[in-house]
Amino acid sequence: MNLQTADLARDSHPVDVIEQVAHTNDWSFERTGDDEIAISVAGSWTDYHVSFSWMEDFEALHLACAFDLKVPEARTFEVLRLLSLINEQLLFGHFDLWEQEGAIMFRQSLLLCGGAEPNIQQVEVLLTSALEACECYYQAFSFVVWSNSSAKDALAGVLFDTAGNA
Repeated sequence: MNLQTADLARDSHPVDVIEQVAHTNDWSFERTGDDEIAISVAGSWTDYHVSFSWMEDFEALHLACAFDLKVPEARTFEVLRLLSLINEQLLFGHFDLWEQEGAIMFRQSLLLCGGAEPNIQQVEVLLTSALEACECYYQAFSFVVWSNSSAKDALAGVLFDTAGNA
């Protein structure tokens, strides 16, 4: 199979769109290079550190969202079990554990092959879905790390359905 690639010029840099979204939402951000931007977003449980990187070789906009929760070595195996349980439920993106740093991170990418330009709505959905996943599962990670809960118990504790009215 022979795949041909075309060199298409873009009207704007994909990271410029992300900078517009961060500015519009009044989030603190830092443009760490032409192809990278770091954004801080306050969540309900913790602050999220979101990094967008433009990967020219893949024509992909990569998002990585981390939060301040370090996984001690003794809890690594149970956190990996929790990651597996969570990831099988996700339609977009996935959680990773960077063992060397003990950091949990949510990652996903937006493919922009053929010179496609990202729009503000795409970037907002990419960012919103990442933040919603982190907000949804942050407490489960906390339960496993700090309360010595099992992965199944921690996940059940954050994914319960409420019934009735209070």
